[in-house]
Amino acid sequence: MKRSAFIQNSLLAGLSLAVSPGSFAQKRQNQTRSFNLDYAPHEGMFASHGGKNFTDQIRYMHGEGFKAIEDNGMLLRPVTEQEQIGKLLAELKMQMGVFVVDSGDNWKTSLASGKKEFKDRFADACRRSVETAKRCNAKWATVVPGFYDRSLPIGIQTSHVIDALRIGAEIFEPHGLVMVLEPLSDTPDLFLRYSDQTHMICKAVNSPSCKLLYDIYHMQRNEGNLIASMEKCWDEIAYIQIGDNPGRNEPSTGEINYKNVFKYIHGKGYKGVLGMEHGNSKKGKEGELLLIKSYQEADDFLK
Repeated sequence: MKRSAFIQNSLLAGLSLAVSPGSFAQKRQNQTRSFNLDYAPHEGMFASHGGKNFTDQIRYMHGEGFKAIEDNGMLLRPVTEQEQIGKLLAELKMQMGVFVVDSGDNWKTSLASGKKEFKDRFADACRRSVETAKRCNAKWATVVPGFYDRSLPIGIQTSHVIDALRIGAEIFEPHGLVMVLEPLSDTPDLFLRYSDQTHMICKAVNSPSCKLLYDIYHMQRNEGNLIASMEKCWDEIAYIQIGDNPGRNEPSTGEINYKNVFKYIHGKGYKGVLGMEHGNSKKGKEGELLLIKSYQEADDFLK
């Protein structure tokens, strides 16, 4: 499941956000479930229980003990929807996780090229992201530098990326917003693919507004040795995302020992959000309950 698919699904599902009177989500008043870590579902993950409207889904998530959401496509939502979601999150005392700093085609708009048009487009998306973050109370925004520019040496590409990210950091810093750089596994054409590479770039940008997003699914595919690689990069990790491999579904559906991974993260004293950027292994209400069960079982290991 590519990031573009998550954004597209979020926008399609978010055409109507009005809270439906008498909806199932509004009736959930008696849930006492809680988690040790701050897992964040996304739109559509609980649509069978919560309904079509994202706000109803958020209420359902809250009723099931989740204290955060993430929404990759938030920047592309109408302002009224951004404000409505932000108001609801504040009401429920839930955190907003990442949204994507979308400057067009994030995959092909390559900051590695050094082209002024791409840097300008990125800077504009950063400015729009600041306003979006204010509306929905967001603290983190995902940045993907884009594809390799194979006409340039890797060192030159890296310097171009660092220069562009410094522009973004200057825009974000005064507002306390953090762009989190995400190394991905979707295609080898992407410039940013490894945690140590991302760590180095964060050090070079040298800003509290430029940190590392460690996506466990992508890093399992690209480099493995998850706990050891997280430990080496821990000082720059500001956000974590979840997905098992293969399949990119909930924990316990693939090869990753999430009980041990969550134990490590919890032991580090991590207080941030863990985005549930994955699919459901089964459809419908049964699949949604199975997803909750998988998180509860992995999280219970922390007690």
